[in-house]
Amino acid sequence: MLPRAIRCGAFLLIVAAIVLYAVFPFYWAVVSSLRTGQALFSTSLLPRDFQLDNYIAVFAEQPFGRNILNSLMVAGLTVGLSLILAVPASYALGRVTFRGRGALLFAFLGVSMFPQVAVLSGMFEIIQSLGLYNRLLGLALSYLLITLPLTVWVLTAFMRELPREIEEAAVVDGASPLILIWRVLLPLMAPALVATGLLAFIAAWNEFLFALTFTLSSETRTVPVAIALISGATGYELPWGNVMAASVTVTLPLVVLVLIFQRRIVAGLTAGAVKG
Repeated sequence: MLPRAIRCGAFLLIVAAIVLYAVFPFYWAVVSSLRTGQALFSTSLLPRDFQLDNYIAVFAEQPFGRNILNSLMVAGLTVGLSLILAVPASYALGRVTFRGRGALLFAFLGVSMFPQVAVLSGMFEIIQSLGLYNRLLGLALSYLLITLPLTVWVLTAFMRELPREIEEAAVVDGASPLILIWRVLLPLMAPALVATGLLAFIAAWNEFLFALTFTLSSETRTVPVAIALISGATGYELPWGNVMAASVTVTLPLVVLVLIFQRRIVAGLTAGAVKG
């Protein structure tokens, strides 16, 4: 048996290696975004001088502010639709006993296993037939294919763990199913709603394939597509400083959101893991 000090030291080394592996790419993107010219190719871990030229160029040379607004609108609409549809679905799957409930849950899981490219052509036909091509609403509806299965699964697991006595007491007091969900269960589901909502927001914010396929003009593009289409003055060179600045700009808000809601995220995702 190894001494306690050695075990603690080994554990700290492993944690430090994992943190370094996860955080260093983002740190290097921040450092590179503050460099210009030949300094971009420097291997120094710290920039000698902080310059914001790349951040200014990103917003000056293309409608990047509009692209960020598009991503916010699409991600917000996706989260809202996902939660509106998933809450009653999770109540039915978690509280109501009916034949085929398990098969339906696995059907939700099976949909999430399909790669996006496998359903791209069919989704394109649906979006085009609805007249939603090159529209933000079309993107939000297509993103439900990604976010809704996970949202339903997490909320269903959380719904199963809520005490039935609360529901029975509300029914005895005359609460209808809608009032039961809205005024009784939703406040108790706050950790799961925050966790699934934030995961859906991140998935919609980072999605690239659907956004590239279902949008055409720069006014409707989201930030992943806008970053991928950044080019230099000649159209052939890739301005790495601008790319890094754009990447940091769209990543930093997600990092802040995760840090703010980390407790609720953990509580929501671990719901149902322990019974007792």
